[in-house]
Formats: sequence, structure tokens, C-alpha cells
Amino acid sequence: MNHVIPTPRDVRDVYGRRYRIGEDARELTGHSRRWQLWAALACMVAISPLQYSFGTAALGLDRGWGATQTLWLLAIFVACQALVAIPAAWIQRVRRATPTQLVVLGGVLASIGLAALAHAHSYVAAVVGYALLGGIGAGLVYSACITTSARWFPDRRTATIGFVTGGFAVGAVPSIALLAIFESSQRIVFDVTALVALLIVVVAGGLLKDPPRYWWPADLDAQAWAVDRKLNRSIPNNAPAVRHYRPAEAMRTGALPMMWLLLAISTALSLLGIAFVASYAVMSDFGLAIAGAAAGMLAAVNGLGRSSAGHLSDRFGRRRVLAAVLMIEGFAHVGLVIAGSGWAFVVCAMFAGLGGGAFYAIMANLVLEFFGENSLLQNQAILYSAKAAGGLIGIGVAASLIATVGYRPLFLGAGLLGLLTALSVRLLKQPGRPALSIRQQLGTPVAGE
Repeated sequence: MNHVIPTPRDVRDVYGRRYRIGEDARELTGHSRRWQLWAALACMVAISPLQYSFGTAALGLDRGWGATQTLWLLAIFVACQALVAIPAAWIQRVRRATPTQLVVLGGVLASIGLAALAHAHSYVAAVVGYALLGGIGAGLVYSACITTSARWFPDRRTATIGFVTGGFAVGAVPSIALLAIFESSQRIVFDVTALVALLIVVVAGGLLKDPPRYWWPADLDAQAWAVDRKLNRSIPNNAPAVRHYRPAEAMRTGALPMMWLLLAISTALSLLGIAFVASYAVMSDFGLAIAGAAAGMLAAVNGLGRSSAGHLSDRFGRRRVLAAVLMIEGFAHVGLVIAGSGWAFVVCAMFAGLGGGAFYAIMANLVLEFFGENSLLQNQAILYSAKAAGGLIGIGVAASLIATVGYRPLFLGAGLLGLLTALSVRLLKQPGRPALSIRQQLGTPVAGE
């Protein structure tokens, strides 16, 4: 007896949002939707060493270029990785490229980037191989993985984005440990990492498949989810968008430029820790073991904390939790300056990782709740391009400043800037929704009273 796939239906909730219901993930892909989640996570884990292992390896990557020029490699890499999000969104939305195509292409380029770190003897070759090709590859994998996984989990979008992007940090922990232990064998570590990354991305990337647009899980009542606080715990604190905004309209509201600025500053602080916490530990005479532990703890907590922050933002509100994690990031950078022992330095690095990763998933979902779903990919790509500015400032410019003023003033200033950024979150207002401030109602006396 042939199994008949139910005919999908379009429904709308009380806010006018569309849902395509009636199709189960197993009927569309042959597997449960969790396969898409784990495949996306595996791809992100595979390319993670490109960014998060660089700070640990930076001291050994200086092949006559100088420390500042070496760190500019990472700055250019981050800029390419962030800026490719805009054309990647266009390729997915307009050219209908599949996530497998984007991820496999990105994985090949990412592996070339890792190999370039091992074998490039000229600075130009390192820029082209690692910063440009590796950055583009990482950006393609990153964009496709978070987009596809979020589409399969529209009911848990923030936590899903946090979980998948967390792999981009956690995956670097083994390579960070190997680079710290086998300091003289960096080329072998990067060669092995490149080969493993290529194999994982080709296999896991082949499983990725986008659901139909507006797809919704067949076992969850979409219309009830939109209004039932027991089903959807984010309802009390996270209102849906008033209407759909195209990119130009979103920019004119002032909210998207404000989000872009906040993300640029936040990523600059986060990348400052990723790039320099290991060398800062060595400069502070804590030793290479503490440097490796601090870098590894920062990367691990940076990744593991993202999904938890997503759950907390559902319960307590995106902006409230966003302000809290940015506050943690600011205090942690100040803590790195005043830490008097190796274990205290590692603890502060851990909190820097917690604050420096959690904001990505929260801000990605704020785009949906501020500007709607119709132009979500484009609006998110515009926001994520702020990471390019953050990378150039938090890594490249910071490397030049460290050569002039040293680590302590830079990390102290970064911490204070982080605290100011956290306080600025209150300026984010949802477009089209009036602020209902509570004021004393004076009025006039009723006649005859």
C-alpha cells in the first residue's frame, strides 16, 4: 500500500503570519528534522578552527611578517566571512542555491584556508589562501547552516541559532589544545584539521535540505502557538513584528542601523578576546598552559552559552537578556586586566566567552521580531555585515594599538565600552509599535463632584 503524503495547507495566525502545515519532516527528507540540526552543527564544528584557533596559533604563525601583520590576517578573514553573508542570502533567495551546494563549496574553501595557515610562506599567499578564500568559505557554511536549521525549527528559532552557531566556537577546543601542547607541530595540526573539516562538511553538508517556505511542524498547532503562552513561552516578552519591512524600509526606521552599531561594537569586543587572550596571558607571565586554558575556555563557553541565552531570551525578553550578556562581556574584559592569578584570568576569559557569543542568536531573532519574515535573509545579512567592522577594529586596529599602548589600557577601555553598549540596548525600539509610557493622568474635575 502506497503512503499518501498529505496535501499542505496555508494558514494564518491572528497577526497575519503565514504557516505551511500538513507536511512532516520525515516525508520531506526521509529523516526527522533533528538530522538537519545535527548536520548543520557538524559543519559549523568542522570550520571552527579557522577563527577560534587563530589566537593560540598566532605566535607561531609569524614567519617574518611581524605580530601586527599576523593579526591582520584574522581581521581580514572575519571581514570576508561576515560580508559574504549578503551575497549568500541573495544566492539562496534569488538563485535558489541549495544549502548542500553552499556548504560543500564553503567547506572546500575553508579547508584551503586551514592548509594555507600551515604552508603559506609569503604574506600575500596567506592573505589570499586563509583570509580571502578561507573567510569566504566560512561565511558560506555559516550562512547556509544557520538559515537551514532555523527554517526547520521555526518554533525554537533563537535557541536553534544559538545551538548551531555555538558549534562555530566549541569545535575549535580540540585544535586549541593540540596547538598549545604541540607548539612546534602547528603545520601538522592544521593539515589534519583541514582534512577532517573537508570530510565532515562533504558528508554532513550532503544531508542539508531546506523545507518549503513558511513550513511549520505538522505536530504543532500554528494558530494556537501564536497566542498560547504555554506552547510559546516567548509571547509575554517578545512581540511579533508589526509588518514586514524590506531592507531599505528597515534602514529608514533607524532600528536596523542601531542594531548594526551595537553588533559591530559587541563583535569587536568579542573578537578582541578571541584574538588576544592567549598572547595577553603569555605577556602577563601566566605561561603557555594558562594561555591555552583561557583560549579553550573562552571558545567553549562562547559556544555553549548561546543556546541557553536563546532560551532565557524567550522567557525574559530579547532586549533584557541582550543587555545582560553585553554587561557580562564588559565586566569580563575589565576582569582580565585586574586578574592577579592564572586561575582568575581563566575564569574571566570564560565569562568573556559567555558574553561574547550569546548576543549573536538574540540579535538574529530580533531582526525577525522587528522587521518580519518576508525579507528576513536580507535584513539578517545586513546586520551580520557589522561583524566585518567589528573584526577590522577589534583585531586589526587593536593589534596596532597594542603595539603602541599595550594590553591593559586596551582591554580596560574595551570593557568600559562594553558596559556602555549594554546600557544602550534600551534605545532599541520595535518599529511601528508606539511606546506606552506610564504617566500620571491629571485630567479635570468632574462637574458636580
